[in-house]
Amino acid sequence: MAKFNEPDNTAINLISLGTDITGDIKSSGDIRIDGSLTGNLNTKGKVVIGPTGKVKGEVICKNSEVSGIIEGKITVGQLLNLKVSSKIRGDIATSKLSIEPGAVFSGNCKMNETDNNAGTGIIKEREPEKPAK
Repeated sequence: MAKFNEPDNTAINLISLGTDITGDIKSSGDIRIDGSLTGNLNTKGKVVIGPTGKVKGEVICKNSEVSGIIEGKITVGQLLNLKVSSKIRGDIATSKLSIEPGAVFSGNCKMNETDNNAGTGIIKEREPEKPAK
């Protein structure tokens, strides 16, 4: 019996408080942002935006926990968790959404079925329901 192993994405990338990055980031590991990023972020792992973190651009990832600020679209393949201190100014596309009371969200939200293409920018949408006859 053959066993297919995916690479272990245990690497955690950290953008700490006081660090400002301008440009796009593409990664296969998890990322935590406590500083600021002006640009797009695309990862196959989890994105954590800490309470002091700020992203101005598009975020595409597998899972995300937001306590800081995102100005732009966020696309999450599985679960997006908005903490009490989070502020999202932009559209959300995700499979599952958790919003704590006090979180601020301004934009559109589109819920999709779970998809294995997280981090690639491709999320499968649900097919429209057929009218009853």
